[in-house]
Amino acid sequence: MGFFSTNVLKAIEWQDSSKDTLVYKYPMDGRKIVFGSKLTVRESQVAIFLNKGKIADIFTPGTYTLHTSNLPILGTLLAWPYGFKSPFFADVFFVNTKQFTNQKWGTSNPITMRDSEFGTIRLRGYGTYSFKVDNAETFLKELFGTNSSFETDDINQYLKSILVSNISDTIAESKISALDIAGNLSEFSQVVTDNVSSEFEKLGLKLIKLIIENISFPEAVEKAIDTRSSMGVLEGKMDTYMKYQSANAIGEAAKNPGNGGVGASIGTGMALGEVIRESIRSANTSKTEEKEEKPGKFCPECGAKNRVNAKFCSECGKPLATKGKCSKCGADVGKAKFCPECGTKQ
Repeated sequence: MGFFSTNVLKAIEWQDSSKDTLVYKYPMDGRKIVFGSKLTVRESQVAIFLNKGKIADIFTPGTYTLHTSNLPILGTLLAWPYGFKSPFFADVFFVNTKQFTNQKWGTSNPITMRDSEFGTIRLRGYGTYSFKVDNAETFLKELFGTNSSFETDDINQYLKSILVSNISDTIAESKISALDIAGNLSEFSQVVTDNVSSEFEKLGLKLIKLIIENISFPEAVEKAIDTRSSMGVLEGKMDTYMKYQSANAIGEAAKNPGNGGVGASIGTGMALGEVIRESIRSANTSKTEEKEEKPGKFCPECGAKNRVNAKFCSECGKPLATKGKCSKCGADVGKAKFCPECGTKQ
């Protein structure tokens, strides 16, 4: 009886003290399972019995007393006769179905894409994702094998490759610019999540959430973006900006008269003269544009504007020397010395 008591299991359970164990194989150590043994499956766990590598009965969270009625598949595999109660061999695996969060992913190699604004560029990205075992049976068949335990690190690299591959495909299919992707990371993350979910389902997993924290550009593209932003700020003010830059350059050259010798001095003088001439031209142009409109005489018949000293309208040919009409706007003035409409002296 002592030999019997040490070689059978009366209680089977797994108290998970880790944070990243996906599958735990219960240590049988050559012991058998006896009918009447207690099986405890905690929340976020699934217990699976295997016989010679074949999946048999599956138990969801709860406490069970093992007998032939709740081990139907294993009974069939072992060809148990009705009421058979002898101890038996079986492998018991506990699958952790909780959500595993804050799993890191990143692009080990740049993602190449065609961009409508910058041409062919390469992007890098990183972020986090969370997943859980959604179908324990499928997961054991597809990934686990016969190890005594299986942790997130054992599968993380494979899952990251699936994510990065789908991110690349999504970028190619979307045909949107890299700037739009970088500016809408939350929406893009959701699109990738929807696209990659089916790949996780094939492994018995469920992708809960994918977060793209950052999309980075090559240094040359970042400089081009900065330059474009600067040009946008200066739009409509380029003439002032060029004068300012020229004046700064001239000032810097004047501080270092020894650099370049006579040639540099001559060049500095010529540049300064050109800036001054341009400024004078701009000032004269502005003054000309600001001058008041030249006075004229309006035709009392057709309203056309004519020269102040014109006697006949250049449009209709009617005489302009009409008494009682304003020489400028054509309003009735009678014998007034100033037009009551425009104030012009008559």
